[in-house]
Amino acid sequence: MRTAQFPSRYVQGLGALERFGPEVARLGKHVLVLADRNLPTGVLDGLNTEGLLAETHLVEPACTQDAIAQTVHRSREMGVDMIAGMGGGKVIDLGRAAADELRLPFVSVPTVAASDAPCSALAVVYDGDGKVLFDRFVRRNPDLVLVDSAVIAAAPARFLSAGIGDALATYFEADACVRSGADNVCGGTATRLAHTVARLCLDTILEKGGGAVDACERGQPDGDFEDVLEATILLSGIGFESGGVAAAHAFHHGIAELPESHGALHGEKVAFGVLAELSLGGESDDRIAEIARFNRSVNLPVCLADLGIGDAEAAIPVIAARATREGEIIHNEPMAVDAQIAADALRRADQLGRSIWRRG
Repeated sequence: MRTAQFPSRYVQGLGALERFGPEVARLGKHVLVLADRNLPTGVLDGLNTEGLLAETHLVEPACTQDAIAQTVHRSREMGVDMIAGMGGGKVIDLGRAAADELRLPFVSVPTVAASDAPCSALAVVYDGDGKVLFDRFVRRNPDLVLVDSAVIAAAPARFLSAGIGDALATYFEADACVRSGADNVCGGTATRLAHTVARLCLDTILEKGGGAVDACERGQPDGDFEDVLEATILLSGIGFESGGVAAAHAFHHGIAELPESHGALHGEKVAFGVLAELSLGGESDDRIAEIARFNRSVNLPVCLADLGIGDAEAAIPVIAARATREGEIIHNEPMAVDAQIAADALRRADQLGRSIWRRG
């Protein structure tokens, strides 16, 4: 069966937080807003809750089993009829998982564009040490995704770069799933629409990513910024979920096993994972170098050292073992992959990336 799924409503633009009240009122009256306690001063002040009974709780950016249970308990005590997650991917995933547990509508309000999490029906659950435990697949996508481009442009440009890194994987992974016949994230095989959306995502970020990062560094969102923002959140969200995931994110899971990588953002790890996926698939040195140069141009990693991993030879077997364990998404690739093959791909990508890094 070909399957696809999407958020019910997507709203993006300057000042979108001012539309929170009327947009959310379509879904209910009493909302719990989970807001990242690290939000910059003034962001919450722009959230228009007119017409709603809205209760805001500042939370740590952590989607753990304990945090989900605490949020569920709090929501039941308060009697809310919907939950909103406002912040980065971990806060959004926390709200998504709690809303799913309670069968409540969920509103996704990203304040950074660091990943394609906002539109999906997937919550990544971590342990207390920051290691990925499992992916939790919730019953439906967000009822509303509200993206204020002014807020995201005011955030450090590193977050947008990370979102570009996450989105960079979308087409390569979806295409691997199409070629192998692997299932997508929503329980079937990819539609032609999903594959096309994934390709548009890649084309957009390769063409406009550099300009978008420049605009973010200036804090002045322009047309390129809006297009790349749509690509990193909406196009990538649809593309990965309805297209499928594969080696780049499996390599991310392996990198996340290493404590020294925990200072790197999700999309930064995925960006290097893309280079390793291309290496795994037998792409030419020139093609891998082309993508590595793009990574450099938008401040993304090109080698393991860029992720804080100093001893690549010691790290590679750990990453490869985690990435290739039974049931991992690396097995969606159109070839058999074991730990040795994965390690060879990581080593080649790291060496090519270091060569690009030295040349500048």
